Amino acid sequence: MAVNEILQQIDALTAEGRLDDALQELARYFEAEKKYHELFEVLKMQIRLRLGLTPAQAEPEARMDEQRELELERGLLDACRRVGELLVRDGRIREGWMYLRPIGDRQSAAAVFADVEATDENLDELLEVLLQEGVDIRRGYALALERLGTCNSITMFESALGMRPRQDQQIAAELLVRHVHGELIENVRRDIEQREGAPPAEQTLEEMLAARPELLRDGTYHLDTSHLASTVRFARVLDERQPLELARDIAVYGKQLHPQYHYPGEEPFLDLYPASIALFDALLGRRVDAGIRYFTHKADTVDQQQFGTVAVEVLIDLLSRVGRHEQALEEYRKRIPANARTMGIAPTLLQLSQRMGDFEKMRAICAERDDVLGYAAASLTGAHRQSTEQSQSDQATV
Repeated sequence: MAVNEILQQIDALTAEGRLDDALQELARYFEAEKKYHELFEVLKMQIRLRLGLTPAQAEPEARMDEQRELELERGLLDACRRVGELLVRDGRIREGWMYLRPIGDRQSAAAVFADVEATDENLDELLEVLLQEGVDIRRGYALALERLGTCNSITMFESALGMRPRQDQQIAAELLVRHVHGELIENVRRDIEQREGAPPAEQTLEEMLAARPELLRDGTYHLDTSHLASTVRFARVLDERQPLELARDIAVYGKQLHPQYHYPGEEPFLDLYPASIALFDALLGRRVDAGIRYFTHKADTVDQQQFGTVAVEVLIDLLSRVGRHEQALEEYRKRIPANARTMGIAPTLLQLSQRMGDFEKMRAICAERDDVLGYAAASLTGAHRQSTEQSQSDQATV
């Protein structure tokens, strides 16, 4: 439609007092022309007109009643959703996300972006939204591995996911572990077949190396050794058994590499592969006490003045992850000073108390430390829990 035609329609409809119809026609025009920012302004005018406000706001308005404000806010979010989806489907990813972000519904946003095919042209914007904005970590990191390769994906893990919640890191870490383990074991199998004339019968890297202790002694390696080290480091956040098994298999391989490829980690994982194996074994329910002793020794010996609370937090985190919440809480009390700046590795006192279902120990610790806010949080949360449980019990009885 030509501009003069839509202008004539607006004139005719407004002259008849059909303001809503005029805005409907205007919305159709801008959508057909793919002028989505202008469409958003029209949708705003429709909402305002429906609420009895002037369609276009020229000056700040007096405060509206609460109900009208709520309806205006809902209408604007609906407009954001509509325009955002149109922009994304038109390939304008960053612009579309600008409208979808205020809605705060990442699940529905992920569904919108799921229909966007990754191309060389849109990959950067798509990864920015899926990974850095956290819209769909699984698809975003899978795309990174597929399109950018292992090295760039490892860099992206640190830059885009390093500060995200553990559950987001777990998604990406599992994908990375599966990817790297798959490449590594395929390369090892191929090497063995070339040497021996037949593929190995063993299923894991650990089994293959145990049957061929000489395989790595001459400095041989089958995958970039820095990639192996980074993958093992990222895998510490994992809880699911299968990816943990794969991570441990990579660490066992790494431990048997030539010493020149044993890159030092950071405390308490200075001995990267042995320390990681101790952690993975404990999380897998093997040699749990040995793993706890290992990291208890680290907590005893790593200097907090130099390294902060990292070694203590790893110990507390491990204890809680293997179900020893009460012991974790006691280590927290003994080893983390009041008002210490922690590194976010260990669960908080409140998280440990919730996992135990008991807030009395937290109350005692907070009282010792003159932590009034923590004491109140423990007291009130504990009381609320008891009240809820009692209510549920009464309902079950009835």
